[in-house]
Amino acid sequence: MAKTVQDILSIIRENGIRMVDFKMVDINGQYRHVTIPAENFSEDTMKSGIGFDASNYGYAVVEKSDMVFIPDPDTAVIDPFCDIPTLSMTGNAMIIDTPENRPLAQYPRNIVLAAEKYMQDTGIADEMYILPEFEFYLFDEIGWDVQSNNISVTMDTKHSYWNSGIEGKGVVVPKQKNYHIAKPFDDAYEARSEMCMHMKDAGIEINYHHPEVAASGQFEIEPQLGKMSKMADNTMMIKYIIHNTALKYGKSATFMPKPVYGEAGSGMHVHMLLMKDGQPVFSDDNGYAHLSKTAHWFMGGLLKHIASLCAITNPSTNSFKRLVPGFEAPVTVGYATSNRSAVIRIPAYAKTPEKRRFELRNPDATCNPYFCYAAILMAGLDGVENQIDPHENGWGPYDVNLYHLSDEEKAKLHHLPASLDEALDALEKDHDYLTKGGVFPEALLKSFIAAKRAECLALSQIPHPAEFDKYYNL
Repeated sequence: MAKTVQDILSIIRENGIRMVDFKMVDINGQYRHVTIPAENFSEDTMKSGIGFDASNYGYAVVEKSDMVFIPDPDTAVIDPFCDIPTLSMTGNAMIIDTPENRPLAQYPRNIVLAAEKYMQDTGIADEMYILPEFEFYLFDEIGWDVQSNNISVTMDTKHSYWNSGIEGKGVVVPKQKNYHIAKPFDDAYEARSEMCMHMKDAGIEINYHHPEVAASGQFEIEPQLGKMSKMADNTMMIKYIIHNTALKYGKSATFMPKPVYGEAGSGMHVHMLLMKDGQPVFSDDNGYAHLSKTAHWFMGGLLKHIASLCAITNPSTNSFKRLVPGFEAPVTVGYATSNRSAVIRIPAYAKTPEKRRFELRNPDATCNPYFCYAAILMAGLDGVENQIDPHENGWGPYDVNLYHLSDEEKAKLHHLPASLDEALDALEKDHDYLTKGGVFPEALLKSFIAAKRAECLALSQIPHPAEFDKYYNL
C-alpha cells in the first residue's frame, strides 16, 4: 500500500527521527543528497519539493537549471549509517515552469518510468521484472595517486595469495580460487551478512551472498526478481549499503569492472522477464529453452543494439578491461542455454513458466542503473516490435564454448566493442530505439556522449605505469 504524508509523519514520531534526507541521482548514477530537520517536513514538502541546481548533476544548462525534487514516500527507509536518526527518501526531479510542475525528462528515475509506460502502451507487456547480480571487491587497503611525478595504485586484501609470504596464520587463498570458499578464508562473511540484513530492512529481498572467483576479495550478492523501476531504486540502495557497511568493517568496496590485474572482473548480469495480465510473456513449452517467440524477439533486439547498449551498460573505460576474450565475461554477440561465454545466457535452472527468463551478461555496476535498465527494455521492445529473430540473424543459439571454436569459426562471430570510444560511436549511430516515445531525450544522449568522450580523451593522455615497464629503456 502506498505511503501517505501522514504515514511518513508517523514514522518520524515513532522512531525519534531528527533528520529527513533526500537522495537524488546524477547523470553518472551516483547519489547526491540534501537534508532537512524532521520538524520541517510537512505536506508542503511533498507538494513543493526541495529546490536544487540540476546543472551540477549533469542534466541541464545553467540558464534553465533550477529544479525541484519531489520525494516519493514509498521509498522511505531509516538510514542505518547515520548516528543521528535519519529517514531517507528518493524521488523525482521536476521542472518548475508550470503551476503543477512537470517531470524533468532527463532525470534517471523519470526515464525508467517513461520506459515502463512505453512498454505498457505497446501492449507487449504490463511489467518487466529484472534481477541484477552484484559482483564487487572488498579491499583492506586501497590508495591511488595521479600526479605529474607519481602515477600509481596500491591495494591489499589480507587473504589474497600475494600475502602468502607474510600472512602469519597461513589464511590465504590461491589465485582465482575464491569461489564459494568458506571460513576461515572468507573473512568478509559477517560484513556481507550485515549488508543483506540492511537490504532486508530496506525492503530488498535477497537470494544469497557468496565469495566470487577472485582471491583478492571478490564477492557477490544477488537480490530476488523485482519490478524494473523498483529495482533501479534498489540498485542504488544496494550499492549504498555495500559501500557503507564495508567501511564499518574497515574495508573498502568497489564495483569497478577490473580493479585487479590478472584476477576476475566484476559484472552486473541482468536477468529479465515480462508479464502481461499476470501471465509470463517469455514462457513457451515448445520453444527453444522453453522460451516464447516474444522472448526470442526481445533477445534479438538486445543483440541487434548491443554495441550501442554497451555505452550505457558499460560506461567506463575500465569496463572494457573486463570484456576481453578467453574468460567468463562475454565478448561474442550471441545467445545460448547455460553458456557463460555468450552475451545472452538462458539459465537452465529456471524451469517454471513464471521464472523462465534470460540474462544479459555484459553490463557492469559502473552504469547508471536507471539508464541501463530502461535502455535494455527499449532495445528488447524494439526487437519484439520488429520481430528480430536472433537465430535468423546468425546470433545462435551457441550451445558450445565460444572460446573453444577454431579460428575460422571465430572469424564468423560478431563481437562487442573493444573500448568505450567504440561503444560511443555505436550509440551516436544507433539510438532511435531509445528515443521512441520520448523515453530518452536526444539532449540527454548528446550530453552523456559528450561527457564520456571527455573522459576517454582525458584518460588516454595519462601515461600508464605498465608503459614504463614496456618502453622506458627503449
